[in-house]
Amino acid sequence: MVRNRIKRRLRAIMAELLPGYPVGTRVVIRALPDARGATFAALRSDVASGLQRAQAKAA
Repeated sequence: MVRNRIKRRLRAIMAELLPGYPVGTRVVIRALPDARGATFAALRSDVASGLQRAQAKAA
């Protein structure tokens, strides 16, 4: 199922990226329909860039 594949990819990406943030950091990710055709690398790039923007706003 496509939705589950996207969910697994996003979990894997967050498992890789989240340890670089302070303990207790909460992140909510909403996958839009275009995520269906995105590669793992494209999803990772989008998530990383979103996390950086959010961190900059929070600082």
